[in-house]
Amino acid sequence: MNSIELVKQIENKRSFLCVGLDTDIDLIPSKFRLEKDPIFTFNKAVIDATHAYAVAYKPNIAFYEAMGPQGWESLQKTMEYVPKDVFTIADAKRGDIGNTALKYAQTFFDPQSSGLNFDSLTVAPYMGRDSVEPFLTYPDKWVILLALTSNVGSHDFQMTKSEDYMPLYERVMRTAMSWSSPEHLMFVVGATRSDFLQKVREIAPDHFFLVPGVGAQGGSLEDVAKYAMNSRVGLLVNSSRGILYAGDDTSVSAAREAKKIQEEMDRYLDEYRR
Repeated sequence: MNSIELVKQIENKRSFLCVGLDTDIDLIPSKFRLEKDPIFTFNKAVIDATHAYAVAYKPNIAFYEAMGPQGWESLQKTMEYVPKDVFTIADAKRGDIGNTALKYAQTFFDPQSSGLNFDSLTVAPYMGRDSVEPFLTYPDKWVILLALTSNVGSHDFQMTKSEDYMPLYERVMRTAMSWSSPEHLMFVVGATRSDFLQKVREIAPDHFFLVPGVGAQGGSLEDVAKYAMNSRVGLLVNSSRGILYAGDDTSVSAAREAKKIQEEMDRYLDEYRR
């Protein structure tokens, strides 16, 4: 999916909601555990309930890998079920060099090889350019680079300043922007770092940001829109637990929570888009 198609979907749905399919077998309602494939059946219910409000789905790959071959099968069935006009993100945070990186890219981008055909993949940039370039060789795919994350440990490295007083996260972003265009490169920017959102948007005015941390993690959707939205919106704001586990009747509760977020986003599209 290219940026024109992504922006068009945002406009049509009046939403920049990404639903995180971090599906935990221990947390889904008990009725789904009676199914032959509980994970896929639950995901299907979530997708049915939210696709009118969501412009992207983001499975966290760890939840599927942890279940072995059955988990990969559930993942593949889930991705085949996602409507074709919805953006898909493999949240795998891969990062390696050489043939290893090529195989990671093949895993998530080449349906002839693995059966998976994601639009994008999260990538860790800290091994440098040659750990990212193999993912950029797919012209119709996106790399979503970890930039400024929302976890407490982000201070350990991302805020470290070099001799020119530039924080490491900023150097990563500025360097990575020379590797590809805003049509193929996004950045992960945590919503809980609202004090940095304006700075990050100044660094990368034209790129899309994938923003986790809204809702259960305490991030403010209004702050994200106010400080990080650009003329193309430029945001995919993720919600996982707040939608997935909002109630025992998933079809009702997931739709209710997704609609609530979409309606708030609708207001901000008029108020903060610039």
